[in-house]
Amino acid sequence: MAGAIMSGVMKIVIAPQAFKGSISALDVARAMREGVLRIVPDAVVEMVPVADGGDGTLETLVEGSGGEIRSIEVTGPLGEQRSAEWGAMGDGRTAVIEMARTSGLALVPLDKRDPMSATTYGLGQTIRKALDDGFRRFIIGIGGSATNDGGAGMAQALGVRLLDEHDDPLPHGGAALANLHSIDMSGLDGRVRESEFLVACDVNNPLTGPTGASAIYGPQKGATPEMIEELDAALAHFARIVKRDIGADIENVPGSGAAGGLGGGLIAFAKGELRAGVDIVLDTVGLDDYLPGSDLVITGEGAIDHSTIYNKSPVGVAGRASKLGIPVIAIAGSLGGGFRDVHEHAIDAVTSIVTSPMTLDEASEGAAELLATAVEEALRLMQVGVRVFGV
Repeated sequence: MAGAIMSGVMKIVIAPQAFKGSISALDVARAMREGVLRIVPDAVVEMVPVADGGDGTLETLVEGSGGEIRSIEVTGPLGEQRSAEWGAMGDGRTAVIEMARTSGLALVPLDKRDPMSATTYGLGQTIRKALDDGFRRFIIGIGGSATNDGGAGMAQALGVRLLDEHDDPLPHGGAALANLHSIDMSGLDGRVRESEFLVACDVNNPLTGPTGASAIYGPQKGATPEMIEELDAALAHFARIVKRDIGADIENVPGSGAAGGLGGGLIAFAKGELRAGVDIVLDTVGLDDYLPGSDLVITGEGAIDHSTIYNKSPVGVAGRASKLGIPVIAIAGSLGGGFRDVHEHAIDAVTSIVTSPMTLDEASEGAAELLATAVEEALRLMQVGVRVFGV
């Protein structure tokens, strides 16, 4: 790389995620590219914006593919009508849906959180709309849910009938699953069976039990200890009926407890494949196609700290680059406790965009120039290394 950086014959892959609340992944990549070209004007720069399946995934995949954001009126988590956004990727066949936008905890005021009655019905409505629009491949991020209904509401919106002992449809919510008597799949939208569902799921909780959906995530959704016990029993009953009537054994599948059991519901009703969000995104944007022959990879996110090692985007990018022996630097808005831990996960160097004491608003407002400057200075340091060490 010494000769490459001195001569300007260099290939650099830029693969950052959004700096949450400040700048999109695509704009981060553009700013980083500007920084590169200030030092290596003849460099071949490939911009591959990424995400980890959480916040920002929709915009990143849509922007990067030349797609568009669409909106739909849905039933919100507590039965209210609201507008929600979903993404149509530029390939014309892949829809990107973040369930948090239809059934998310952030949509519910703190004093109204109620996992007993919260529903994923709006997610099912969004899937149905995407099917209507011709999409047959789905990337669904399932973080940040307000629900604990095992995906029952989603299934009902797609035509599945969940019936009590009197053959009446169950009402919405996790508590109602205790009265589930049978599941009628005959009305399931046939297009679901023609489609592929990739589920961005970064937890491995089972559906029930002490590490299940209700016990671990119920409290943040407003569940009392008594509610947790009731909801856990309801999901266990739901799993038994699903196994009997559909043939899907979801109770102990890692990740089935994600999003209040939505992970299990997507397996049961849509044959969903649960995978780490970052892997879904990196495969979708084709990062591996850009890496061969590269001299350097630049990645980044808003804050790099110890939590980054848990398969966040920068570490996911670095892991793939390291297989080809490509060095990786990461640029962050801020560096938190344990940020040096990423060096054990294929990120060779880390730096922050902050150049002086400043507020978050100031850093956000000037993010593009701060990013360009940080990349410029990082490459200047690389040039110094070439001159000093001759490598």
